Amino acid sequence: MELWPLGLLFVQICLCSGYEGSGHYGYGDDEDWYSRRYKGTPWCAPIKLKHGDVSCHTPRGEHYRNVMGTRCKIRCKRGYESQNSEVVCMASKHWSSNYACREIRCPKLNMLANGGYKCSDGSYYNSRCEFFCSPGYSMKGQKTSVCQHNKVWSAGVPTCIDIDPPKIKCPNVKDKWAEPGKLTARMTWDTPEGVDTADGILTDVTLKGKPSKSDFPEGLHKMSYSVFDRAGNKGSCHFTIRVRVRRCSPLFPPDNGYMKCDSDGDNYGATCHFSCTGGFELQGGAARVCQSGLSWSGLDTTCAPMNINVGVRSAAALLDQFYEKRRLLIISAPTAANHNYRFQMTNLQPAQCGLDLRHVTVIELVGTYPAQVGRIRHRLLPPGLALQIRILLRIPQRSFQMVLVDKQGIDKQRYPFPITAAELFTTIDTFPLRKDEMVLQQEAGQFCQS
Repeated sequence: MELWPLGLLFVQICLCSGYEGSGHYGYGDDEDWYSRRYKGTPWCAPIKLKHGDVSCHTPRGEHYRNVMGTRCKIRCKRGYESQNSEVVCMASKHWSSNYACREIRCPKLNMLANGGYKCSDGSYYNSRCEFFCSPGYSMKGQKTSVCQHNKVWSAGVPTCIDIDPPKIKCPNVKDKWAEPGKLTARMTWDTPEGVDTADGILTDVTLKGKPSKSDFPEGLHKMSYSVFDRAGNKGSCHFTIRVRVRRCSPLFPPDNGYMKCDSDGDNYGATCHFSCTGGFELQGGAARVCQSGLSWSGLDTTCAPMNINVGVRSAAALLDQFYEKRRLLIISAPTAANHNYRFQMTNLQPAQCGLDLRHVTVIELVGTYPAQVGRIRHRLLPPGLALQIRILLRIPQRSFQMVLVDKQGIDKQRYPFPITAAELFTTIDTFPLRKDEMVLQQEAGQFCQS
């Protein structure tokens, strides 16, 4: 039996007991040290493997497991990997490739738009990354992702989307009273600005309703502002505008009269004008104004029956009583038996409603002085007053004549022969004042039955 030197036997025992299964040796891994100790024997430095195990096999089963031709299988722990699963000891005394177990690394995560992430250990195995979004954005997707042993993240990178609407605060507009004589008030406010919690990019603020510095009518007006961000989210706010009108207690037309008001008829500053129908005189205020204390100026308005004073000394004094109140139709004839006079009076008797509607007072002058007679309906005129009327208006005594005088005392039309009531009414209806009267009468529902 061959005897081994004691020192060599010790090295062999150490090699065998230190190598098997552990991948570590009891001596150093310096190649020069091995070259000097075992000169002439080609080998590689023994494999020292962190984070894994190694299993080697020599070509001829030698005791030295790192001689040329030795093949070693590399097995890394979970979370680590090697470039090659097997290495071979080459004649150059170097292993065929790098055998180190390096920590598994996942691809670098893409940065979130409008957000970011924080990882516990970068992109290495088992690193846990938590995603977050910038203020104003919400996350769509998984909030965390872990680097797995297959180099794949457990979840994809989420997206940060803007779902929060912009903020906008509407103005606080106080109620306002309408100005005197108006039913509107001018309202002014500052246009609000929108605030976006995300990127701050907004559209122009739009208003639904009348703009600032507009006149608003009486009542409650609902208004709103809206604004959009770049993601299309809408922010809006609402506010109201109230315009109030000071009003007096309502007025009504007097009996046998008319009332015409400007503005709204009973609001502060409104003026109401009164007039009476033919045959009635206005008493009280001809115009009344709604005052700031919400009371009407002047006295209550009434229309009293017209009191004609036939005891005056002149024709002018008599006619002045009708000025701006009544029209006059003066019918003159030499005798009561005059054919034209009789025909005219017969034609006018059934048309009394039309005469009253047109504010016409008929004055009859019949006979010749000193036997002449004057009459206003049932009231007789003194002969001298009747004569003065004929002289003032230059009416002949010995022939039929009819004179139409308007409310301003102007001689409008003369007729040397009788006319029908329809012809007379057609002429009167062309007078300027008559057009306004017809409007008032139509509004008051005053008309004659046909």
